[in-house]
Amino acid sequence: MSSADNHDERFRNMTFGSVYPHYVAKLEKKGRTKAELHQVIAWLTGYSDKDILRHIKEKSTFETFFAQATLNPQAFLITGVICGLRVEAIENPLTQQVRYLDKLVDELAKGRKMEKILRGE
Repeated sequence: MSSADNHDERFRNMTFGSVYPHYVAKLEKKGRTKAELHQVIAWLTGYSDKDILRHIKEKSTFETFFAQATLNPQAFLITGVICGLRVEAIENPLTQQVRYLDKLVDELAKGRKMEKILRGE
């Protein structure tokens, strides 16, 4: 099994709720809010605040989290490097979706304007 396969399998089994507090902490440390985090998650997935909290409560894996999402048709505009990988070059759809979310959180933490993060919407 290649390291990419291990990476993909790890995301398949990782729960969204186990990563969510890290997103919140990262953003709050940089002066951003949980509401802004929910705004970018909603843009990417179509989820409401209630949906996000349900996935946390139900301990949804990233596989379930993204399988039930309606991915934004503009998500392909999310480009750049995250964890040493070009997001647009990731072949596994689930891994790419998780990295899309990571990239959006990074952009938010770096102080990028919301209209830029949401790709002009």
